[in-house]
Amino acid sequence: MSIDVNNESGTEVDEQAILDIARYALARMRIHPLSELSVIVVDAEAMEQLHIQWMDLPGPTDVMSFPMDELRPPSKDDDEPPQGLLGDIVLCPEVAERQGKEAATQHSMDEELQLLTVHGVLHLLGYDHEEADEKAEMFGLQAAIVDGWRAEKGMTGPSPAPTVS
Repeated sequence: MSIDVNNESGTEVDEQAILDIARYALARMRIHPLSELSVIVVDAEAMEQLHIQWMDLPGPTDVMSFPMDELRPPSKDDDEPPQGLLGDIVLCPEVAERQGKEAATQHSMDEELQLLTVHGVLHLLGYDHEEADEKAEMFGLQAAIVDGWRAEKGMTGPSPAPTVS
């Protein structure tokens, strides 16, 4: 799996954790091991510009996903997953820090960025949360991936509650 993490935000973030949880999420979703993903960490100003340009919405957001090859997880365990470019995930640590503090289970900016990385991966794989049933599926899968990764890393305590809108 080729995953690039590029921090352009000027904020110190745990890039290794972002890389690790992205790799874990893609493996868990059975994405081809030769697929490629890019994660870019930007400041609030850059995220606001992207948010306006692509969503026509004001202000910075927490995460945006830009799919390339529209890869999907294989439908059966024995299906060979396709290989390709997943796309880009853009994260904003300033928004992540605020959301972590405001969450029901308060958590750090880095924990929020990990959650947002998984959220972005799922969006790249075609998951959405516009409808109630889609939201239940996506957020359930997101929690399972974050919890599985945290358990594998020996992390204790409650997992971050979804704060993604």
